[in-house]
Amino acid sequence: LSQPECYGGLVFTSPRALEAIKICLKENTKNEAWLKSLKQRWKTKPVYVVGKATASQVEEIGLIPQGEKSGNAEKLAEYICSREKPNSSALLFPCGALKREVLPTALREKGIPLESVTVYQTTQHTDLRESLSSYFSHQGIPASVVFFSPSGVKFCLQHIQKLSGDFLNHIKFAAIGPTTAEALEAAGIPVACTAESPTPQDLAAGIQKALHAQNC
Repeated sequence: LSQPECYGGLVFTSPRALEAIKICLKENTKNEAWLKSLKQRWKTKPVYVVGKATASQVEEIGLIPQGEKSGNAEKLAEYICSREKPNSSALLFPCGALKREVLPTALREKGIPLESVTVYQTTQHTDLRESLSSYFSHQGIPASVVFFSPSGVKFCLQHIQKLSGDFLNHIKFAAIGPTTAEALEAAGIPVACTAESPTPQDLAAGIQKALHAQNC
């Protein structure tokens, strides 16, 4: 971030990447440099994002997001490719350790340079198993379970399968987007609904429709 002259723009596909940026900017010297000149210099460059949540985080650090309606990495890649020229300055991509290769691959195929920098790591919460066990003990088998990321599927699904036992097929599984839906399907779980766009409203509508179909 301290060298905007080296890049053609920024790419963010997760709010957590912005959280890492905010932690970095909390240091007095870095925050001063950001407010004094860096923010204005980055403002002259495009900041591509997936989803409204990521877009709002970008706005909080004083930049202007674009592409938030793309909804997933595949569509964002198409959006970027329609605006960037091949062999131009690289786009800086702060991301997580578990990032998928969809976006980097799509841009590489179009000759658009992308520099990925790992700024956060996704790990299993230490209380995850205990929290899930407590829920199932007190609430029973849920009508639906929603996953918001492939890493959520990776860390949670095995526990839910064990706790549900023979009642697993009674649960309607929902996904926030196609990437998460693919992770569920790869694990052998039928997906009852995928949100049309990654918003609370679309997700709620999809779950309601899936549950209504079950009760008909």
